[in-house]
Amino acid sequence: MSEHIQASGRTRTFVVAGAPEGPPNRPLVLVFHGSRQDGEGHRRFTGRALDGLADEGRAVVAYLDGYRGNWNDARVQSAFPARRHGIDDIAFAREVVRSLAATHGIDTSAVVGVGFSNGGQMILRLLHEAEGLLAGGVVVAATMPERENFLAGFSKSTAHPVPVTIVAGASDPIVPFDGGRMPWWARKLFAIDGTTLSATATAEYFAQRNGITETPESHGAGPGRTPIETIRYRQEGRPLVTLHVVHGGGHTVPGPATGLRVGRTGEHPGIRDIVADMLAAV
Repeated sequence: MSEHIQASGRTRTFVVAGAPEGPPNRPLVLVFHGSRQDGEGHRRFTGRALDGLADEGRAVVAYLDGYRGNWNDARVQSAFPARRHGIDDIAFAREVVRSLAATHGIDTSAVVGVGFSNGGQMILRLLHEAEGLLAGGVVVAATMPERENFLAGFSKSTAHPVPVTIVAGASDPIVPFDGGRMPWWARKLFAIDGTTLSATATAEYFAQRNGITETPESHGAGPGRTPIETIRYRQEGRPLVTLHVVHGGGHTVPGPATGLRVGRTGEHPGIRDIVADMLAAV
């Protein structure tokens, strides 16, 4: 059942997994769906994988609904309805946190944002424009826009460094793994243009932002037709940055994805394990 709140004069909705009477001070996972989805649809799309964290009392999980299926992310060349109408999705995220602090007793210092595609771009915006809101971010099938295509502005450092995980399909047909411009059909379908950094450059950007100067560690790809290689940027006293490269993977979320998928989906680790690792880090 959808919850309703007011944010910047608009009624906004979201779906919650996790009972109000659960353990106190649970972390909160804010889930931002992809373009043309909604919270419940994304929940099904990911096989309800994150619900397991709520069922075990390890977190409250909130699936947020975008405006007309989209988020007002920080890409300059976006023509999404949320951008055209100036929807304040940062205020929406803050109100969800406040609401669930009141009803579920969540720990407001342990809020993890998880976003897929357009939702991943929204996580990138929150990490830059709402510093202090998120204790960690998981960005799936999205990479940093190039400097001239990012309204929030690049920064070499931050007063609120947090762990960041990037999940990228090496064969993503929509968001190019090596950066650059989306293919013409994707630009037309999603009303988005502009160029992006590669997945690796995105991870390196956040590593620099977190003050990490050590050489990253690469861990070999796991099993399956779409093995996942994990690259970790770590340094004592600095929040971890992780890049999961899904070799042969498309524009999908790792794990038990259901329904229409754009390309192959990685499985190990799946999104549940990836988010569980982030929860442990915050």
